[in-house]
Amino acid sequence: MSTPNSPDRFNEERAAYTVRGAANQPDLEAGVAAIRNVLKTLPSKPGVYRMYDARGDVLYVGKAKALKNRVTNYTQVERLPNRLRRMVAQTRSMTIVTTNSEAEALLLEAQLIKRYRPAYNVLLRDDKSFPFILLRSDHAYPRIQKHRGARRAKGSYYGPFASAGSVNTTLNALQKLFLLRSCTDSFFNNRDRPCLLYQIKRCSAPCVGRVDEKRYADLVSDAKAFLGGKSTEVQVKLAKEMEGAAEALDFEQAAVLRDRLKALTFIQGSQAINAQGVGDADIFALASKSGQVGIQAFFIRGGQNWGHRAFFPTHTSELEEEEIFSSFLAQFYEDVPPARTILLDRVLPDSELLAEAFSEKAGRKVELQMPQRGDRKRLVDQATRNAVEALDRRLAESTTQGKLLREVADLFDLAEPPQRIEIYDNSHIQGTNALGAMVVAGPEGFQKGQFRKFNIKRAETAPGDDFAMMREVMERRFGRALEEDPDRDKGLWPDLVLIDGGKGQVSAVKAVLDELGIEDLTYVGVSKGPDRNAGREIFHFPDGREMTLPINAPVLFYLQRLRDEAHRFAIGAHRAKRAKAITSSPLDEVPGIGPSRKKALLMHFGTARAVRAASLEDLQRAPGVSATVAQAVHDFYHGTTGE
Repeated sequence: MSTPNSPDRFNEERAAYTVRGAANQPDLEAGVAAIRNVLKTLPSKPGVYRMYDARGDVLYVGKAKALKNRVTNYTQVERLPNRLRRMVAQTRSMTIVTTNSEAEALLLEAQLIKRYRPAYNVLLRDDKSFPFILLRSDHAYPRIQKHRGARRAKGSYYGPFASAGSVNTTLNALQKLFLLRSCTDSFFNNRDRPCLLYQIKRCSAPCVGRVDEKRYADLVSDAKAFLGGKSTEVQVKLAKEMEGAAEALDFEQAAVLRDRLKALTFIQGSQAINAQGVGDADIFALASKSGQVGIQAFFIRGGQNWGHRAFFPTHTSELEEEEIFSSFLAQFYEDVPPARTILLDRVLPDSELLAEAFSEKAGRKVELQMPQRGDRKRLVDQATRNAVEALDRRLAESTTQGKLLREVADLFDLAEPPQRIEIYDNSHIQGTNALGAMVVAGPEGFQKGQFRKFNIKRAETAPGDDFAMMREVMERRFGRALEEDPDRDKGLWPDLVLIDGGKGQVSAVKAVLDELGIEDLTYVGVSKGPDRNAGREIFHFPDGREMTLPINAPVLFYLQRLRDEAHRFAIGAHRAKRAKAITSSPLDEVPGIGPSRKKALLMHFGTARAVRAASLEDLQRAPGVSATVAQAVHDFYHGTTGE
């Protein structure tokens, strides 16, 4: 059996857009034969099975309480829906893994789906890790910080939060409320006076002894109580401390405590969802419309709302909502620790199995509930409303985006709406700090993880020559694509290339592509019209044609947004490169000159220009500079004498 390809391969990502025809009979018979071959040695035990196509790509990952019974169903093709018939027709081999229980099989199934992203499984597209708040315990003065990824650091983790925005808002409020440090240990250890956070009353400055270890430990204890859902207890404690300070005539401390109470009241009042009394719960509701599915999630911890997020799983056509929901939950909790209570808007057929699997994973009891009344029912109803609204927005956006992409295809004679558009721009100031930029857009907007910058570094590229810069960028971009994806099946090739420029840039790109032997790539230049007015752009084709669009055409606005994003990214990258160059010194280029010797030379001569102009004798007299180093510096700037 061949090794399965990467889970991010292009054909799997396009599965949501492809409509396959009915399986033909020879392929169906071959698929059934491959499955029957596996059945000969298949046990009636719980486990997970993977189905592969002829190339060794994973088509489907499934679980079963009794593997033999489940897999046998795939050989009874007359009972299968069209979707599964197509899958069986593509199947050429299988892999079987037995487990100790069906719950263990469910957990393994979710793990394998996220790893291989098969074309016939429901997929949770948004697999970005969720942020947590980490209160570290490996320092005398614990640090509070945002955390993503593996939880290796010692401390208490609170989450998940729905987004970076929700965790940042909570962190800011916690800093005002408990004055805990957020700086790194190295920053903490090298302070000799309080930083700005102390001045704006968001840190107690333990780095310089403004708070002792015992008092800081009390603040940490209060923060843990608050994050654990005991905000009322913290509020009562702060109120008593404020009254005590006022009675002792310590009005400055009373004012500090008053401000902290205000921060606590703000947090409690800013909750968009009143979840008091709910404790720890995750709330999910599903909505479906026009063949698409949306799932809304709320995260409640300690009775506090830690944000909400909408998910839109793919590969959901021809599936029942309950099956989609169950698969989503299994994949969602593959990386996220489940709350003690999971509230759903419906009863799922495998609720007990899911609860057992999540309990096994969490090491404590986890319950799935469908509340019928009270506060929990109200929260589920709110999640349901949000799910419907989020799906409606998604459909409206996708409809608009789909229409725009269809117009782009018609405009530039593409066979299908483009799935990947690349936009290029260059940036420099009189040839200095030159770089090229590439941004990528698709059906779901900008793909910022695909953005790239190209530092212009070839000696033959003359400074300030925009055409030569474009040639270098294109040679590097598509030369690499030819090496890494010659068959164009890994998603590395664009359907459309937009170039910020006119005839000259298009001619430069044409020369590069002709030299590389690339003849079927659609590329167009976009230049501003007379007086460089936006709205009067001219589109330049490789064959010399030019075209303009009506100034109010929606497709023109879309193409302008693409061009402007490339320009923004190029300018930002250029500024960052220029800022870095400003802090560099000509002495950095001299081989063998480290920071200490560079400092010694600058302290002695004053400027790098003076070092360049110095004689060998003057260099040798500089403190801390040996004769060898002096000779190296002199030779670098003046060349060897040859004497």
